[in-house]
Amino acid sequence: MNTAKRKLIIAVDGHSSCGKSTVAKDLAKKINYTYIDSGAMYRVVTLFAMRHNLINGEKLDENKLAHLINDIHISFSYNDELKRHETFMNGELVEDEIRSLEVSNNVSLIATIKFVREKMVALQRKLSEAGAVIMDGRDIGTVVFPNADLKIFMTADVEVRAIRRYKELKEKGDDISLDAIRENVKKRDFIDENRDESPLKKADDAIVLNNSHMTKEEQLDWIVARMAEVE
Repeated sequence: MNTAKRKLIIAVDGHSSCGKSTVAKDLAKKINYTYIDSGAMYRVVTLFAMRHNLINGEKLDENKLAHLINDIHISFSYNDELKRHETFMNGELVEDEIRSLEVSNNVSLIATIKFVREKMVALQRKLSEAGAVIMDGRDIGTVVFPNADLKIFMTADVEVRAIRRYKELKEKGDDISLDAIRENVKKRDFIDENRDESPLKKADDAIVLNNSHMTKEEQLDWIVARMAEVE
């Protein structure tokens, strides 16, 4: 089913762990759009940097990363058997590894770097040339697609986001405390909102979706209704 009369570009921005990716993926499936996970792209670069020992504490060897960044090739596919979107780094499936707390703790460090963001934005625009695309991230409506047909800014209370993230990681078998998750969420909010390069902010023409007390289906219905208004 494709409810759109024309091939829209939908930008979904917002805070970490507010369910942007989940909603964007479900919506893409519901209306037969292409889903691009921009956050996963930065997580891939983070994983690459970690594997190449480019991160030491809170310090990153930017020179080495700049030298190696063209060796990073990112692709996406949908796994029909597992019913999930998957991310690949140089042909290797890394979907689960890039969602780890260790990667989460380092991704903001990578996402602040100008040359990384420029490369990712160029790739995101290339992947979206045909339209009928949903992309989520931090700067989709402000930087990547300032002329997107529909811009949504998602958020939720910090405690709600921490609990959601905690449950997600526990289901994967990760041994992590809710306190650690809460601190990670707060830290990422601060870094995302205060970084020099493409900080997280609501686009002037974005519509706010606070999903603190909404089900997934309610969120999808809300977005589909907004799509009808811009078609």
